[in-house]
Amino acid sequence: MEGRGPRSAAVLGSGEPTEAAALQARPLPLTAATTLLSALISASGVSGLVDAVGGDVSSRLNLSRASGGHGKPSCLPVSAVATYMSRYLPYELSTGDVVLTAFCNHGIEIMMAVLATPGANVLLPRPGYPLYEARAALSGLKFQHYDLLPENGWEVDIQGVKTLANENTIAMVIINPNNPSGAVYSSPHLAKIAETARELGIMVISDEVYEHFVFGSKPFVPMGVFGEIAPVVTLGGISKRWMVPGWKLCWIAMTDPKGVLRKKKIFESIIVYRGISVDPAAIVQIKLDMSCFCGIDDDIDFCCKLAKEESVVISPGSGLEMKNWLRISMVVDPPLLEDGLERVKSFCLRHVKPIMNQASFS
Repeated sequence: MEGRGPRSAAVLGSGEPTEAAALQARPLPLTAATTLLSALISASGVSGLVDAVGGDVSSRLNLSRASGGHGKPSCLPVSAVATYMSRYLPYELSTGDVVLTAFCNHGIEIMMAVLATPGANVLLPRPGYPLYEARAALSGLKFQHYDLLPENGWEVDIQGVKTLANENTIAMVIINPNNPSGAVYSSPHLAKIAETARELGIMVISDEVYEHFVFGSKPFVPMGVFGEIAPVVTLGGISKRWMVPGWKLCWIAMTDPKGVLRKKKIFESIIVYRGISVDPAAIVQIKLDMSCFCGIDDDIDFCCKLAKEESVVISPGSGLEMKNWLRISMVVDPPLLEDGLERVKSFCLRHVKPIMNQASFS
């Protein structure tokens, strides 16, 4: 790595946090953690969550970090989400129906990417959350806007959706409770949306990050209640629901009891696209698809060339009998981590083949 210019080396392969100034041990504020965990436990009925991360929260979090996150507790958030969501649905979700994401925007990124097949388009609400447009555009996914009708309480213009949809339309996005209008859709209106989706042969992506965050007498109803009518993917998270900004545990859930999305390989594509293991917590493990790269033989070759070209040091998985995996430590100062990951991104963009995403709904 010598003589590579003024940039310092970004060492992202070490799991030792003591050298990172921003990660020195501090007292853990337990009030918010205890409140949130109690709410999750109460809502989901997952008593096992208490044993995993309840009670002495501080010592268990410290133990998890010290041990590298090994063991079974990491699966409990998925179980808690599945059980929590099932309380509001006419069918049961399993842990196999839920994928955790870093934040809800991550879920949007994943969904727009896996649906980005040649010529495909999605229908987005207007007004709506602009990240859907940005992520669709970045993924090469075409999009059209249907209107929300202010004179009808910002409900979906059902006839407008039918007019816009064509043979290449694969999904429509709804946001309920709505951002930015604040509308909360009634059960009859959601049923109409599901019937329209079935008629058009498309799926519904229901952004429910503000679920139950409602006032007045109008209750929140999950779109997944109508998953028997049309396949639904639900996006949710804890930061809005429990008013804990910055707690970015979110999820993508297959609220699709007929299994249409599995048959169409949508769920499989979500898993492949995400491609990151969240266990252990201090290490990100990434599976390399070597068929996507030009001139790189395996994980060791990837790491050697990355160090030579970008002065970034990460660990190849082959040393741990994990051929074609990468291990990136998160226990470094955030500015160094961000800079290092940007360099990894630049390296990948230089060496990747021009391939098309093969996920398809139709």
